[in-house]
Amino acid sequence: MNGMLRTNGAAIYYEVHGAGPMLLISQSGEGDAGRTADLVRHLAGDHTVITYDRRGLSRSSLDDPGRGATMADHVDDVHRLLSAVTDRPVHMLGCSFGAAIGLHLAVEHPERLATLIAHEPVVPSLLPVAAERVRHVRELEELQDLYRERGLADTVVKIAEVLGIDPVAQDTEPGLTPLALDDRRRAGFDFFIRNDFTAIARDTLDVAALRDTPVRVIPAFGRTTPRHVFDYRCARELAALLEVEAKEFPGGHNGNTTHPRAYAARIRELLPG
Repeated sequence: MNGMLRTNGAAIYYEVHGAGPMLLISQSGEGDAGRTADLVRHLAGDHTVITYDRRGLSRSSLDDPGRGATMADHVDDVHRLLSAVTDRPVHMLGCSFGAAIGLHLAVEHPERLATLIAHEPVVPSLLPVAAERVRHVRELEELQDLYRERGLADTVVKIAEVLGIDPVAQDTEPGLTPLALDDRRRAGFDFFIRNDFTAIARDTLDVAALRDTPVRVIPAFGRTTPRHVFDYRCARELAALLEVEAKEFPGGHNGNTTHPRAYAARIRELLPG
């Protein structure tokens, strides 16, 4: 089933598949509700899987497109969405930007989550060294400059490099559903780069408060993600902060799309029941 939910300043499109314990997937990048269709198919046999379009992407429209969206807006949208579909805590898989949203929920609305798998969260404030935080924020700003000056093709190549993704030689499972770079996805990239990069750079997550959340937070990283890149470092620092083990997942930063079968199996290993 699918539906539309009115939130503060936006209409949020969402989909619900399967039956069983609820699992919300909050996507990375320009990913919308259909981004992980293969992963959802492998999970829906024993989970009720919720996916959605973040505000500004695909079918989730803004009342005032010129206003954009803050991290607080994205977090409030998910809080309202979960409140609309259930009155019980759910499991959540947050990937990259989606993991940043999940960490905010774990601090600000912990009653909504039972478990959060935070796969390579893009959260500069997790990095303990100020110079490293500043460097990665500047990296985001430089990507925005590149996009304005040279367009999407060159910027996507650089984003992949920053995240440790090799789009030419990356390993994948067979039989994946193709992700076409159509007009809707191009528009999603435009909003993500222009708006959500700024939301990441200005994020004010209370990192210290994560130590006290009752939510079971599982930091995660991709098996093939290079160990020096920003997203891997954030996952490791989150694990150190919480004094837990970071869990390895199949593939790299985008393993949820390149290895959906093995990724789903890993999720089942880590979730209760």
